[in-house]
Amino acid sequence: MSDKKESPVLITGNAHPQFAKRVAQGLGVSLSDALVGRFSEGEIRVKVNHNVRGRDVFVIQPTCPPVNDHLMELLIIIDALKRASARRITAVLPYYGYARQDRKDQPRVPITAKLVANLITVSGADRVLTMDLHAGQIQGFFDIPLDHLFAVNAFVDYFTSERLIPNLVVVSPDVGGIKMARAYAKRLKADLAMVDKRRINSEETEALDIMGEVKGKNVLIVDDLVSTAGSLVQAVRALKEAGALDIYAAISHPVLSGPAPQRLAASSLKELVVTDSIPIPKERLLDKIKVLSVAPMFAEAIRRIHCEESISGLFHEHWEEGGKKEEKGPPKRSSPGKGAKQQPVRH
Repeated sequence: MSDKKESPVLITGNAHPQFAKRVAQGLGVSLSDALVGRFSEGEIRVKVNHNVRGRDVFVIQPTCPPVNDHLMELLIIIDALKRASARRITAVLPYYGYARQDRKDQPRVPITAKLVANLITVSGADRVLTMDLHAGQIQGFFDIPLDHLFAVNAFVDYFTSERLIPNLVVVSPDVGGIKMARAYAKRLKADLAMVDKRRINSEETEALDIMGEVKGKNVLIVDDLVSTAGSLVQAVRALKEAGALDIYAAISHPVLSGPAPQRLAASSLKELVVTDSIPIPKERLLDKIKVLSVAPMFAEAIRRIHCEESISGLFHEHWEEGGKKEEKGPPKRSSPGKGAKQQPVRH
């Protein structure tokens, strides 16, 4: 029987089984039975209890904290499937861990994003499906096909239907996110601004100036991930000092490590909208955090990959279209001064 006439096989580890179940529901299939546990000494134990010979298999496993455990689970699952003669194995990573170590910014440091890409490839994956990479160049770290999804539709749908914000300006928290912010600004028909910041160390930054006009306006900060929330809270403080009104944030991956919940709770941020690419423990899920599901998007992407259809058709616009039109000039500098509709997810 042709593989296209058979449904895709979905397997998950322990990183985010709830997300995998939502994807399976979107495809109208069941998750395949697989044992992913531990031996007594702590080594990962995997056994696929389903015949995958000649099948199209998708392993749904974000490499979220604890990153090393979930990464090793992913690699071992892929190896088991390869040795079970799966025809094609796609690693589905809603969140790609180690992505921030994507270049040598200091002497004698690794490029771990490339190392992880090598590990996934060598383990036996034939392609990768992921969303909102921290740096676009990570796509080039893979020697196998990679499909890159974006959460922009989920956020734009939310902020144009459920949370209408008048007099809006979209803000990038740093120069690296300006392309993403421009795409959101175009879709939301909003102005654009940027926070000029200085990095103090690997986990702390200092907001210096606001590039663009935010005084008397509502603000939407967009970014790919929030970890300790230090940069986000600094940006919120600088925007408030520059005269911004209500401040929202749309951030794809809610890592929320360390003091993030306490920082967010004490900040002036009105609402943080994230996706379900990473599970959020109940004790870290604040009232001001709204979770949107991207599982339907991943389900459709998996269906298209399985049926050999185009992935780009999932998006109304490409990111590049948001950056085609050249800006007439740099945003005005202002000093902080002294004075398919996505449904919310229940956790």
